[in-house]
Amino acid sequence: MNALLLTGGRVVDPANQFDALADVLILDGKISAVGKKLSAPAGVETLAAKGKIVSPGLIDLHVHFREPGQTAKETIAAGTAAAARGGFASVVCMPNTSPAIDSAGTVALIHERAEREGLVNVFVTGAITKNIAGEELAPIGGLKKAGVVAITDDGHCVQNNDLMRRACEYAKMFNLPVMDHCQDYSLVTDGVMHEGYWSTALGLRGWPAAGEEMIVARNVLLAELTGAKIHCQHLSAAGSVKLIREAKKRGVPISGEACPHHFTLTDAAVAGSEKFWAQDGKLLSTTHPQLSVVAWPAYDTNFKMNPPLRSAADREAILEGLADGTIEILCSDHAPHCDYEKEVEFDYAPFGITGLETELALALMQLVHTKRISLADMIAKFTINPARLLNLNKGTLSVGADADVTVFDPDAEWIYEREASASKSRNNPFFGWKLKGRVAATIVAGKTVFAGQAELAAV
Repeated sequence: MNALLLTGGRVVDPANQFDALADVLILDGKISAVGKKLSAPAGVETLAAKGKIVSPGLIDLHVHFREPGQTAKETIAAGTAAAARGGFASVVCMPNTSPAIDSAGTVALIHERAEREGLVNVFVTGAITKNIAGEELAPIGGLKKAGVVAITDDGHCVQNNDLMRRACEYAKMFNLPVMDHCQDYSLVTDGVMHEGYWSTALGLRGWPAAGEEMIVARNVLLAELTGAKIHCQHLSAAGSVKLIREAKKRGVPISGEACPHHFTLTDAAVAGSEKFWAQDGKLLSTTHPQLSVVAWPAYDTNFKMNPPLRSAADREAILEGLADGTIEILCSDHAPHCDYEKEVEFDYAPFGITGLETELALALMQLVHTKRISLADMIAKFTINPARLLNLNKGTLSVGADADVTVFDPDAEWIYEREASASKSRNNPFFGWKLKGRVAATIVAGKTVFAGQAELAAV
């Protein structure tokens, strides 16, 4: 019998508004009971979670695992290992692979590979357009039948508004959310970093915030017109938050997500001028001589992402959007690249960073330890909120639910070491950072797929 008893942890399950010291009993891959001083059948493995948080298995609805076609950067095996290390029991793969996920056959390939090699649950999105080229709709009905949980051209953005409207109409017919990478190519052109003081000072081409906000506004109008659920990916600009906040007040089916790099860093990082010191879960941006500094050189391509790191005002707007519920979901936009691809001039490096292993700690540091939001609210943004958007039967510790569980210590401090990463790629700006909040165990369908050393004690 597949059985496990977690004892003495603080169980936080936002889906059921449950937050108390309790035990969790898992039998045959399902949640059997949640309560105080539970007894387990003889021979059941028991793990002490005292001093830890026990939550539903975390969900990251925005990752790039690069399979098929780009396995030098990442594979499903390595990507799911990184997810498990980061506390994520479920991930949602984007379709900008090679070939793109625009057919039932490619969806089946990924499902088969994930079943054989994946450590965590792997869900798949399908492309909006064929070859994510933005010219002709992909077979949305066939993709739905093959098992995709959403459609998106992530990595690209559909520029033809009429084509996007038709995609939304089809998506609504098949009860699929539309996830959109918001980027107006005519405004962004060949920009490589946020358009502002630092792009001018560094001599780099600017990527204006309006290039994101224009498409967010388009999506608000299309969601209102078609009734389709449109989800705006990796928001970075203050104007985007304002547009979504106002639209949601009118009942428009629009939503958004935020990534830790956008609410932790600003565009000053590209200049190497943004220096941080970690203390008590807070990031301080003033000189503090008794603390060890985390610094980096200017033009470090690990600070190049799409959308780019923006101004301090934009960062603050993202934090406010997370605090007031405008932005309902947290994710990583885990985007691995080979070292040789990033070790070039800033202009020529690809956009993107890895993030699965650091996003929980950064969210705790920036949102919970700073008292911007409650722990339960943060967990909801990683569990029940993405589950509801994607119509997944996940994100809860209800009796009978799949036994996907994350156990973490919100106060544990650790250094993120380059050699410790499970990902195949190392394009991450947070190596060497002192982080606060560490995963103790990740459990998928009742099976422990990751256990941190000395983090969880057997009884």
